Amino acid sequence: MTDSLNEVGERVQASLSEAVIETQIAHGELMVVVEREAIVSVLTFLRDDTGCQFRCLIDICGVDYPTREQRFEIVYNMLSVSHNQRVRVKLRTDEESAVPSVTGVFSSAGWWERETWDMYGVYFSGHPDLRRLLTDYGFEGHPLRKDFPLTGYVEVRYDDQQKRVVYQPVQLTQEFRTFDFLSPWEGAKYVLPGDEKAKD
Repeated sequence: MTDSLNEVGERVQASLSEAVIETQIAHGELMVVVEREAIVSVLTFLRDDTGCQFRCLIDICGVDYPTREQRFEIVYNMLSVSHNQRVRVKLRTDEESAVPSVTGVFSSAGWWERETWDMYGVYFSGHPDLRRLLTDYGFEGHPLRKDFPLTGYVEVRYDDQQKRVVYQPVQLTQEFRTFDFLSPWEGAKYVLPGDEKAKD
């Protein structure tokens, strides 16, 4: 299996040398890192070439690495049923640079690009209907970014007196607590609440 994946990787590298940054075998799958602007031509080649035939786009997802200059990786997972092989295509982008939409190559990409836009804020140029998919209409921010606060910015609740949904700034109902994760059965090194009256 690895030999045939190496052949596919070499085929892609030879045919799209200006678009492919690197190819490698990772976890039994071929991984191809490509230039952002070339994603449409790379996926078209992987779909149409007789030696590849990756005709199923399984998923598109994002990954956030906030310390990198190009903090986002967009990952395209593809399957070739006829060759029983998988390929993972990756590209890197930043917050301002748009990624070309691949909805013209795979129509199913529309939903996944919308999800990636919603969760990470990566813009897909040429997408026919790029709007939020999983969050509310007035939602601010992108919740899967590493710099998004765990509590969010606002909380949504239904107010029974006003008979409508209201948005309020997030308020934590209790103080942040630190836990030592010691089991009371193993014997904590301090007096547990409620044990103050216990005899030594």
